[in-house]
Amino acid sequence: MKSAIRVRVIGLVQGVYFRASTQIKANKLDSTGWVKNTDNGEAHIEATGSEESLKKLTAWLYKALQFALVKQVVESIAMSESFDGFDIL
Repeated sequence: MKSAIRVRVIGLVQGVYFRASTQIKANKLDSTGWVKNTDNGEAHIEATGSEESLKKLTAWLYKALQFALVKQVVESIAMSESFDGFDIL
């Protein structure tokens, strides 16, 4: 069964290859959706996949990159949508 989440990633996550790395990880976990930077320096993610793959994705966000400094990951349940892949917006 597919689940969907919306995630705000707070910290130093822009200019450190965070979106591309998130896309790669999501693809490896067979998750679909998108990741984008926001004007306030956060990254936002919407992802659909198995409950297990989404748990792995959110756990990975804390240790995503050597140069990223993730202070907080705020996760909420989202409406399940159909995406063709995992995009960088």
